[in-house]
Amino acid sequence: MNVVYNSANYAIVAYPPQHGFELVDKTASRSLYVQGSVARELRRTLDEIPGKERDEEAIDAVLDAYCAGAARPIVVH
Repeated sequence: MNVVYNSANYAIVAYPPQHGFELVDKTASRSLYVQGSVARELRRTLDEIPGKERDEEAIDAVLDAYCAGAARPIVVH
């Protein structure tokens, strides 16, 4: 497990053996685990953000789109 991105609103945790990522929405206390083709598409989408536009706001916008409707609440038991 490796934290590969961390902003005030989101974190991305990579799970290399599973070829997956966990997207953590800090403000909404929700998370989404993606792997396989979805993880590859997320990586491609983030890599395609032009260098001079690649900032926290742009990355967070992509993560917000991925989490919309699919992320689940983080629940502590």
